[in-house]
Formats: sequence, structure tokens, C-alpha cells
Amino acid sequence: MGVTVLHQTFKSKVTPERMFRALILDSHSLCPKLMFSSVRDIVFVQGQGEVGSVKQINFTEASPLRYLRHRIDAMDEDRYMCKYTLIESDPALDNLEYVTYEVKFERYGLTGCVCKLTSEYVAKEGVEIKEEDIEHGKDRAIGMYEVIEAYLMAHPHAYETAS
Repeated sequence: MGVTVLHQTFKSKVTPERMFRALILDSHSLCPKLMFSSVRDIVFVQGQGEVGSVKQINFTEASPLRYLRHRIDAMDEDRYMCKYTLIESDPALDNLEYVTYEVKFERYGLTGCVCKLTSEYVAKEGVEIKEEDIEHGKDRAIGMYEVIEAYLMAHPHAYETAS
């Protein structure tokens, strides 16, 4: 069983609080609205967003995937961190046992943040993970983050903390 770990970091002009709330806590509501050409809906098939919940992303016909299921493994709202595992997909994850993701948003300057994303791909026995498969997933993840960031920049009061 081979394991490939990928670390990505990018800066955002949005605070960690707002990015975390929009991208992690409310992605099931926000992503289908902003990415309607590729994401049909996001539903909880188990739980309501707490640790142990399973979230299913259903894609439109324009996507090569029909759905993905993620299990939330850890959540720290005070540190803006979430860890989750891709546990199911259609088409099936033929070459992978699973993929884990850890997302952290750290303050950067007065109004921005640094997003740190660690992905761990665990291949099935005897399977070698292809670089292009990882690149495709990486590009999709960054694209989603960029869409959320653009929305938050255009709506400066969205996902603010109530004082």
C-alpha cells in the first residue's frame, strides 16, 4: 500500500474566520449556489456537520463524477481546522483505499489568512498513484477555494462574526 502526501499553501485576502465558516461549516449551502454548473447539491447522509458526519457532494452531468462522500474526522472551530476522509465515490475509487485531507486557516496580516491543505492518498495494494490524478484533484480543490474567496471579497459582510 503506497502513500502519497501533498502539501499546499496559499494566501487569501479573507480572514480565517470567514473562510472557515464559508468553506467548511456552510459549504453544503454555499457551494451549490456558487458552483451550480458542477455541484448539484451537498447533503448530510449522516449527522449534521459534527465529527463523524458524512457529507455527500452530488455533481451535475457536466462533471466526470456522480458523487463523493466525505467523513468528518476532526473539527476545531477555534483553530479553524478540519480533517476529513474521502470514503466513497462514483465512479469508484478503484486505485485508492481512501484520501484524507486536513485544512487549516491561519491569520496572515490584519485581514487575510494562509490556507494550509495536506492531502494523503492511500493506494490499494500493488497500485501506484499517478501524478496527473493528484494534480487534477489539487486543481479542483484550489478552484473551489478561489470561488469561495471571490464570493467573500465581493460580499464583505458575509460570514462575519456577530458581535
